[in-house]
Amino acid sequence: MRFKRLIGLCLFLVSIAFGCLTDVAAETCNRVVAIVNDNVITLYELNRKIKEVTGRTPVDLKQRSQNTFLNTRRQVLDLLIDEKISQGKIKELGIEVTQKQVERAVEKVKENNRWTHEDLVYKLEMEGLTYDQYVAKMKDNLERVELINYEVKSKIIIREEKIQQYYDKHIDEFSSGGSVHLASIFLVSKDPGNEQEKEELVARGKYILDELRKGKDFGTLAVEYSQGPMAGEGGDLGVFKTNQLEPEIRQILQGLPIGGFSKLIVRPNGLQIIKLIDRQGGKRKTLDDVRDAIYDILYQAEVNKTYNSWIKTLRENSYTKIIF
Repeated sequence: MRFKRLIGLCLFLVSIAFGCLTDVAAETCNRVVAIVNDNVITLYELNRKIKEVTGRTPVDLKQRSQNTFLNTRRQVLDLLIDEKISQGKIKELGIEVTQKQVERAVEKVKENNRWTHEDLVYKLEMEGLTYDQYVAKMKDNLERVELINYEVKSKIIIREEKIQQYYDKHIDEFSSGGSVHLASIFLVSKDPGNEQEKEELVARGKYILDELRKGKDFGTLAVEYSQGPMAGEGGDLGVFKTNQLEPEIRQILQGLPIGGFSKLIVRPNGLQIIKLIDRQGGKRKTLDDVRDAIYDILYQAEVNKTYNSWIKTLRENSYTKIIF
């Protein structure tokens, strides 16, 4: 069976090679860039994954910085190699995750966090993900859990004291019914790697903060400077449940009075200033209320840790060849 797969791989490589001969200079040719056991990774797959991971095309990255492009390409290729090895093992073991299992897992996330579907979609948008991308990642995570459960003899155990420690450390995150009304000024960075642009962005942000300290209206400055959501409406983002927000934002808001505004908040794609328009207090959830949610967080962290160790060992015993 393995011999047949190798023959098929050879035929595929030959077909790719002949296809490339028609236009040797074309970088867009779907040539092979790596061989992983009985599978191949093509240039098309690599370029698509680079765009998915960085949000930029390889051509764009290369034009901006040759070194950044080369480092990113190698890191993404390593990621693809690990994925191929993992997928091969999943197929070999006959592991299958159904759509219903994925849907149940998504519903459990919403239930544990007491989110509506709209809450989840908004949270994903804040992280730069679409709902479809989240579902695909959930499927990958479930397959990873099944793989680890199959491969690792001792099952992952989350002890009660770890759950208690996590709760104590993140106690301010567990509020039920609390909400905040927020406004935001967002300054977008077109090229996060450009130091000159970064300096100009920080200077603009400091100027806006100075104007706010002098008493200038937040909404007026948002209309004039913000490049983020609801800029035309004075940056008014609306009302959010406190537990819907990122931990960093929750921590910042704790120290703000109603009507106060934050310092410059560094984001992956720019800078942000947040104003706390109003706050409605809520009841803090007990450990019993959030035990399942904490368990899932800690369990996934252990799965990722075990998976990374396991995939490293598996890669050492796999055949890989990179072709650039």
